Amino acid sequence: MTLQDTISAHAPRLAELRHALHQIPELGYEEFETAKAIRAELDRLKIPYVAGVPEAPTATVAWIGDTSKPCVALRADIDALPIAEQTGLPYASRTPGRMHACGHDGHTTTLLGTAAVLKAMEKDLPVCVKFLWQPAEEGGGGGEILCKAGVIDGRLGPKVSAIFGLHGWPTLKVGTIATKPGSLLAASDNFTVTFTGRGCHGAFPHAGIDPIVTACEAVLNLQQVITRELEPTEPAVITVGKFNAGTATNIIPDTATIEGTARTLSPQARDQVRTAMKRRCEGIAAANGCTATFEWHEGYPPMINDPKMAAYVAKVAKQVVGLDRYYEVPRPSMGGEDFAYYLQEVQGCFFLIGVQPVAASGYPPLHSDRFDFTDEAIATGVRMFVELVLQYGR
Repeated sequence: MTLQDTISAHAPRLAELRHALHQIPELGYEEFETAKAIRAELDRLKIPYVAGVPEAPTATVAWIGDTSKPCVALRADIDALPIAEQTGLPYASRTPGRMHACGHDGHTTTLLGTAAVLKAMEKDLPVCVKFLWQPAEEGGGGGEILCKAGVIDGRLGPKVSAIFGLHGWPTLKVGTIATKPGSLLAASDNFTVTFTGRGCHGAFPHAGIDPIVTACEAVLNLQQVITRELEPTEPAVITVGKFNAGTATNIIPDTATIEGTARTLSPQARDQVRTAMKRRCEGIAAANGCTATFEWHEGYPPMINDPKMAAYVAKVAKQVVGLDRYYEVPRPSMGGEDFAYYLQEVQGCFFLIGVQPVAASGYPPLHSDRFDFTDEAIATGVRMFVELVLQYGR
């Protein structure tokens, strides 16, 4: 059998596995049933594994092959989202208010399929292969926890030489692959700024110090960080998503608070944006007689693909899906991904696989209550992972 025939033979079981996982969505660090299903499949394949790491009991780490050879790691995220599913599928979520709206059920299944294919040829593998089923990608930073546990540097299993990860992408057709060297996804930091003035009756504003007016001025002024402080070709986003102040229409409150997110594509821009935002908020507050408490909540770092590994993924993808079905991503996305933590530790590449059915004219976006990872995309992901392992170092 050819490799593609082997993967096709696994397809029915993999679809069943994904459907089963889709019905039991669990939030970050709570994926106990999901982990149980993953480990049961590894038991069936006779692949030993480490069940949990410090601070992440639902993580599952396994490796096969000769550990004296270079080690290639493959990662899948396993958590779901607090969204009520509206797909109407026969295998829809059985947990109210929870669903796999970002396709992690598909990622998990793809890695299980890859493990099954590679286990059958374990003695002939050119490298050792490490599998990472990671919890809590959706804001929980599970990737950072696994890095701290030593999954990359050799404290837990063999030291990793390169790492690869994938994500289903609804704007790409099934059977297509895309990536790019350098920044692919953004740092996802959040901020909270509380402006403190002095409350008073709304009819007598001169008797107080209005923090709402001050906060409004700051909301508008923060956009000048992007337009007047960053180099014009450096992409960044500052979005204020929450504005909280006041208890009555005729009272000026003591405080007003704004919250939002800042997205940047390089460590330098990240530092520059944080510094500029703090300076501007404190300066505006002082100019209006208020004080400002600026809090920066560090999120995921920018996800920066190693250029050499991105070129390798592109080469393999062109072989797997054809020259006309591989695309270099024209510009980064301002979304975030905690695969970035792995790429700070070791060379690697994150790539996108299409999940939009070929005949469809569109597809629900990620984090939509109507999104579903397409079964036919699993084979593409498995083939890519397997080929990245088999061709590594050639």
